[in-house]
This record gives sequence, structure tokens and C-alpha cells, in this order.
Amino acid sequence: MQDDGTIGGLVRAWIDGWVVSRGAADPVTRPWGWTVDVGQRAQVSRHVLPTPEEAEVRRIAAATRAPGTWLKLFAPDETVRPWLGAGWRFDQPGYLMTVPLASEQPAVPSGYQLTDWTRGGVTRVLVRTAAGEFAARGQVAPTGRSAVFDQIETHPAHRRRGLGALVMRTLQHTAHTAGAETGILVGTPDGRALYTTLGWTTRSAMASLWYDPDASPEAPSRAKP
Repeated sequence: MQDDGTIGGLVRAWIDGWVVSRGAADPVTRPWGWTVDVGQRAQVSRHVLPTPEEAEVRRIAAATRAPGTWLKLFAPDETVRPWLGAGWRFDQPGYLMTVPLASEQPAVPSGYQLTDWTRGGVTRVLVRTAAGEFAARGQVAPTGRSAVFDQIETHPAHRRRGLGALVMRTLQHTAHTAGAETGILVGTPDGRALYTTLGWTTRSAMASLWYDPDASPEAPSRAKP
């Protein structure tokens, strides 16, 4: 399914690329959105609601019994938080973002080296120091006119050196070369700041939460968006 410009279309395009990027199961269509089997202990499956309504969210939450079930609700945390009861733990907020893709090949900063490779429709970029130490990474999964950017990371010791921008622009070039026109991602608050400087536009907030009835309210996050 291709992005039709609506939030629902963007979310479905994000899901289509995300399952390729993470090796998850094909999304199953539901009346309220989609269910994706992820197959990890901390994230068995996720229910994705592009336009969450209170009654639907309450029904899904009440029917959930399996720890490791996640909800991805495209609305602000403060909107959906009152709809969830005991056992639901909120991750950090997410932001659905897009950018028109263009072809550019950025220069690698002095003291670093960049490697990229493609397997199973996913291109990965790795930035290392001259000594071979990890500095930054990211990956992209083009699926037709859209491409989903995922698992973007810069080592804390190498931040503010342009490496995040290097990874993103290298992936954008790769996706554009593959025929994609629009980049899509769900970013963290810190990531959102970087992506905004690179021309990405925020399209929707996303509340991310998981079911773990035995966890304390201060339980840490378990997965990236």
C-alpha cells in the first residue's frame, strides 16, 4: 500500500517499510488499523491505530492479557493516557515524520569511514572511526514510492560532529536512487530535533506503550519506535 497523503496512508507506508526493516510479519488489517507480529520476548506483537478512538483503545487494552503487547497510537500521550488502565507503561513519545527525497552524496568527516551494504531489501550504513570503533549507524527499507528510515543511532562520544546528518543523507540518497520519493520515520524527541534540521516535517505525534502488569511505573523503555 502506498502513501496517499493521509495520516492513515502514511502510517500504513511506515508499517510496510518497518516490517521489512525489522523482519517482522506482514501486517494484519483490523477495523481500527493493523496488528504486526514482531516475535521478540519484549515485543511479541504491536497494534497500530492511525486514528485512535477512546472506545476502541479501551476495548483493545481490556482484552490484552499477554505481556509484550505494544500499542502504537498516533495521538499525543496526554490524549490517550487517560484511556489506559493498570499494567500499561508508556515509552518516550514518538513523532511520525516525512521528507521529500533527493539525491545527494555527503562528504565523510575527517577521521571517520563509512560502509554500507544491502540485504533483503534493507540498506544499512555504518560509520566508524579510523581505528574501527563504532560511531553511528542507520538503515532504510524502500517499498515503492516510500522508504522507511529506521534504527538511526550515534554513539554519545561522537555526537555533534555531523555523523547523524551523514547517515541520514546517505540513506536518503540510497532510497532516492532506488526510486522512492518520500522518506518516512517515527523519531524520538532527540531524533526529531536532528531530523527537523535536515528538512523533515512532523506529521503526527505517536504514543507508544506496552503491557507489562508486573512492571513498576518507572520501568524503562524496551524498544525503539
